[in-house]
Amino acid sequence: MSSDSPATAPSARDRILSVAGRLFYRDGFRAIGIDRVIAEAEVAKATFYKHFPSKDDLIVAWIEGSEAQALKSAPPVEGAQPLTDYALNMIAIANRPSCLGCTYQVSAAEFSAPDHPAHRAALAVKLRVLEALTLRATAQGLAAPRQAAEAVFLFLEGIWAARRMFGPDAPLDTAPQAVQALIGSFARAS
Repeated sequence: MSSDSPATAPSARDRILSVAGRLFYRDGFRAIGIDRVIAEAEVAKATFYKHFPSKDDLIVAWIEGSEAQALKSAPPVEGAQPLTDYALNMIAIANRPSCLGCTYQVSAAEFSAPDHPAHRAALAVKLRVLEALTLRATAQGLAAPRQAAEAVFLFLEGIWAARRMFGPDAPLDTAPQAVQALIGSFARAS
């Protein structure tokens, strides 16, 4: 393909996910109906249902896609401070004007029944995050890596909740220093 070729248009499935994700993230899952997603994605109803047999299937696909995007923006595990780097990266993301908090928290709140597919999908993401934080804490050489990971996890959960609650006025100015102090409390004694 030559460099002057037009970019490939997103597939119908990708358009649906993009539109649904934007709407779900901004307005919540229950507030957005399938007909609105279909209209804004400019697809036929049959096309929608070919890719997503139900709204729950769409929500789970959005959650999974959101996780995949988040993983792409995570700093590498290699390095001197992979847990610290990750936490600071998440704080930077929370400080972006477009950030509305955590889509997984919203999923769990809107679909509080533990057996709901969206709740299960959101919980699975959070469990994987906690495991990844534990690996990062271990790689950083912290004492009690699981406890360090849990502390950072809870700290970041508070960051996401604050961002959702306060919007751009979330009190995050001291978050970088606070998380570094928190992580520092788990440093091995020399």
